[in-house]
Amino acid sequence: MRHAKYFSIFVFIAVMGYGAVAFYFLPLATFQGELTRMGLVPETLFGWTKPQPSIDPKWMQQSSMKEADVLVIGDSFSDGRVWQTVLTQHGLKARTESWDSMRGVCADFMPWLRAQGFAGKYVVLESIERNLVDDLSKSVTCQEMQYHPNRMTDAPRFPPPVSFNVNQGNYAGKLSTGIETWLNVLKYERLSRSPDFKTWLLPNDVKMARIPNGCELFSHARCNDALFLSYDKPGEIGEGVLADIEKLNARLSGVKAIWVFVPNKSTAYLYPDKQFWNKAEQRFRAPNLLRMTQQAIQNKTVDLYLGNNTHFSTTGYLLMGTEIFKSIQQERPPSR
Repeated sequence: MRHAKYFSIFVFIAVMGYGAVAFYFLPLATFQGELTRMGLVPETLFGWTKPQPSIDPKWMQQSSMKEADVLVIGDSFSDGRVWQTVLTQHGLKARTESWDSMRGVCADFMPWLRAQGFAGKYVVLESIERNLVDDLSKSVTCQEMQYHPNRMTDAPRFPPPVSFNVNQGNYAGKLSTGIETWLNVLKYERLSRSPDFKTWLLPNDVKMARIPNGCELFSHARCNDALFLSYDKPGEIGEGVLADIEKLNARLSGVKAIWVFVPNKSTAYLYPDKQFWNKAEQRFRAPNLLRMTQQAIQNKTVDLYLGNNTHFSTTGYLLMGTEIFKSIQQERPPSR
């Protein structure tokens, strides 16, 4: 009986001790970015600290299909309607739809589009590099439009934050996540001290890599190292994608199709020599966003992609919007 009592006391003390330690480290698990959240590394180390440009919400208004000059079909790089503010500030009305809703540029896309009342001249088709092969192949095989409305399509969007406090943790997460994050910090401190440190594979498909002159390119505390998705491919994009674009362009009679391919963050910083963007520009006058990212990196643009995220910063989105606007401008008749 006495042993059982001691055992109960031991278990109680162990549980309370674990809870106290976990609660102490829980603020480390307050994540603002998807890569810090997935990899379980704290914002204090990888959260961006340089303020970003502010955007007036009035430029983020969604136009109806009938009003729009430009229809944007895209993924999460377009959903926030940030880069589109470059278009709207130049007087263009834009409507943004997701690939999830559109399901593709099917064989009957143009009759369907006109039936929706779209009378604009420009269709921007945007895809992140890692998804573009699937996005295009699904469109090529699609014969009949099956639009799936989403109530969030026309919901208001709000400007990205100009800044955030990397030290402002809270106690709303799981106790175990705080412990795991703390253990990752200890391991990182040990690994990163090695002069041979180059990469580290973190949980949930996150890779950390050392970046030459990283502190000229990122504002987070450990700016010599950056976070990426580990499954982003270093290899070239196949020629079949260009053939798919050709097939889809044949379906888009009556509008100017502007194909926009966003480089993976890892391509911009780790594998910048890919030639797909040059070929797409030469054959289809597609905005060359890989060249855009390389020019920005050469110019030491800080936080072109956010340190804790896979996506562009507001700075990056505005550069993206400028490139897309240039493509539209090339096709617009000169004003009299």
